[in-house]
Amino acid sequence: MVAVGLGDRSYEVVIGRGLLDEAGARIAPFLKNRRVAVVSDETVWALHGARLTASLEAAGIACPAIVVPPGEQTKSFEGLADLSDRLLALELDRGDLIVAFGGGVVGDLAGFAAAIYKRGIDFVQIPTTLLAQVDSSVGGKTAIDTPRGKNLVGAFHQPRLVLADLDVLSTLTDRDMRAGYAEVIKYGLLGDFSFFEWLEANAASVLAREPQALSHAVARSVEMKSQIVIEDEKEAGRRALLNLGHTFGHALEAETGYGDALLHGEAVAAGSAIAFRFSAAQGLCSAQDAVRAEAAIAAAGLPTRMDAVASTAFSAQALVRHMGQDKKAQGGKLTFILARAGRRLRGQGRERPGRP
Repeated sequence: MVAVGLGDRSYEVVIGRGLLDEAGARIAPFLKNRRVAVVSDETVWALHGARLTASLEAAGIACPAIVVPPGEQTKSFEGLADLSDRLLALELDRGDLIVAFGGGVVGDLAGFAAAIYKRGIDFVQIPTTLLAQVDSSVGGKTAIDTPRGKNLVGAFHQPRLVLADLDVLSTLTDRDMRAGYAEVIKYGLLGDFSFFEWLEANAASVLAREPQALSHAVARSVEMKSQIVIEDEKEAGRRALLNLGHTFGHALEAETGYGDALLHGEAVAAGSAIAFRFSAAQGLCSAQDAVRAEAAIAAAGLPTRMDAVASTAFSAQALVRHMGQDKKAQGGKLTFILARAGRRLRGQGRERPGRP
């Protein structure tokens, strides 16, 4: 268990096996009424919905489900409007609770709906992908995408509880597992060199879902994110470091249309490698550091270059335009998270071409 200490908004991230079967008993203490709305996607619900339903009903909790299409394109204004309407049709009140049961898309969408539904309702995260377990379910960031960029409309809304059941990762595709691992590597690159070295030696074991290796990778990642969120909840400073690879990565996702051609973790992997190469070119870290970071990413079967993430060529102007919409951009400058010697990262501004 990892505690996220945020005063009266503190919560626990419980990491283990068999947690779906315990979900009802663990969620019940947070309810004023004995009812939740479960938001899930079609894939996750078909695989795991029956187990979660049985657990909630065993605890005496009514649990109507709202099942949405899988994929990043669901995280849109249209998807949010549809989900909000379906929540209203259930007549949920503030004594009820929303359960986000899925990967990062479901967590972001359901979390944002919870933040704005009747000006705020509690929610619980039950992440079902590696990426969501180590990153998006922790820290309270919720958002939807727009045609102009990723996660540009959203809110900070902390969950009451996160249940990371490692058993559900057994049903992930290998591609989704690798995409989630990109966020795990990020924590090693953020400055925990011993964790980075451990990942270099144990990447294959984590990706093979070997229990001990997987548990350590998830727990250490959540510990690092929790520490940063506690220090800087609203991303006014150090939390921006968690965006390593994201300035480049989000631009790549936007240019590929948020489809299956490029998963979020794949974009982050390529963006992280680009950030390290850029850092080396700027003299901020050694070429050896950049080569080692890129090798660790490539060893997991993840892309490290733009030409490896899509079959079509990218327009440099289009990528810069997408980066100009990045939430970290300020005062006409793009903000990149770059590496310094010793793998300490920092934010650095660069003028945005074409801005008056």
